[in-house]
Amino acid sequence: MYKRLFNPPQNKSFFLFGPRGTGKTTWLKLHFSDAIYLDFLRPELLRRLLGSENRLEEYIPADYKGWVVMDEVQRVPNLLDEVHRLIEERKGLYFVLTGSSARKLRRSQVNLLAGRALQYHFFPLTYQEVGDDFNLTHALQYGMLPSVFGEDNPGKYLQAYIQTYLEQEVQQEGLTRNIGAFSRFMEVASFSQGESLNVTEIAREAGINRKVAENYFSILEDLLIAFRLPVFTKSAKRRMTQHRKFYFFDTGIFYHLRPKGVLDSPEELEGICLETLVLQEIRAMNEYLDWGYTLSFWRTATGVEVDIICYGNTGFYAIEIKRSHTVSRKQLRGLKKFRDDYPEVTPYCVYGGKDNLEIDGIKLVPVTTFLQNIQRYLSG
Repeated sequence: MYKRLFNPPQNKSFFLFGPRGTGKTTWLKLHFSDAIYLDFLRPELLRRLLGSENRLEEYIPADYKGWVVMDEVQRVPNLLDEVHRLIEERKGLYFVLTGSSARKLRRSQVNLLAGRALQYHFFPLTYQEVGDDFNLTHALQYGMLPSVFGEDNPGKYLQAYIQTYLEQEVQQEGLTRNIGAFSRFMEVASFSQGESLNVTEIAREAGINRKVAENYFSILEDLLIAFRLPVFTKSAKRRMTQHRKFYFFDTGIFYHLRPKGVLDSPEELEGICLETLVLQEIRAMNEYLDWGYTLSFWRTATGVEVDIICYGNTGFYAIEIKRSHTVSRKQLRGLKKFRDDYPEVTPYCVYGGKDNLEIDGIKLVPVTTFLQNIQRYLSG
């Protein structure tokens, strides 16, 4: 079991969102071992409280002060009104409210406790958390979900994980009637990993209409297993692309979703996996250490691109990611163009080589070195 970087607030209720399998429940049981624990994956508990939210207080003794953990709270969204009341009326009572889906909470317009509970996100493991157990080749193929570090066959685990999401989260929640079409859509969407998203083209390839495809993308985002990265447009001096980039949240999930054939280039696939890995590390550290960066990418209408932009009060960084062991000046064109427009930026090229280098004022940093020292590189 790895020590996680997430530090919970003291004496303040909070939401903890994150995809299944990221380790929320394990972390909660370790850090809140004395709490009252209500798991809404338990059918009998779900049935008893669904539609009878006032029964919640029956599980919390009248004189109890401390923490109440409510796991997978999105299954009983109306319960949050009762949680709100208890926070207001019973001083010394605090709640941890976890969820692997924001869809029901958002769509039901339920009470998110009006600032009385902070909101945090949980991510796959980071380099900082696994330390000496980190292996770049393993991470690129199997990702950083906690279970892949203990499985004899991590590939089978990931396939089962994907199927679990299809069956339990999508089908049982009634998010779509056609699970086969949704499954095909996810495979087609995997070819857009790290690319500007063309929903119309994906809809055509998946054999669905555009409105359905857009709804499917919303489902992936609401289930927290995918996200779209916006374009950096602050004080833009060039005409920019309008399409956001698409990513599944973990490189192992992407790798095992994407169909592969003899014509696929291993180098191209590894490059996308590496970009995903670095981005998921930055997303996690940005949240856990409260860096406050807005994350985006930069792409002009003519196709000049930088993979990741970190912009905030504490720093401004542009990061290009290359799987290759050597990098030419031509491959740094995007970073140079971005620096021309934003001379305040600190540019990095994270690459597959072994040496720290500098070309035309751009620092080239080996992948493992960057991940190992990410706080030094990005903490301002």
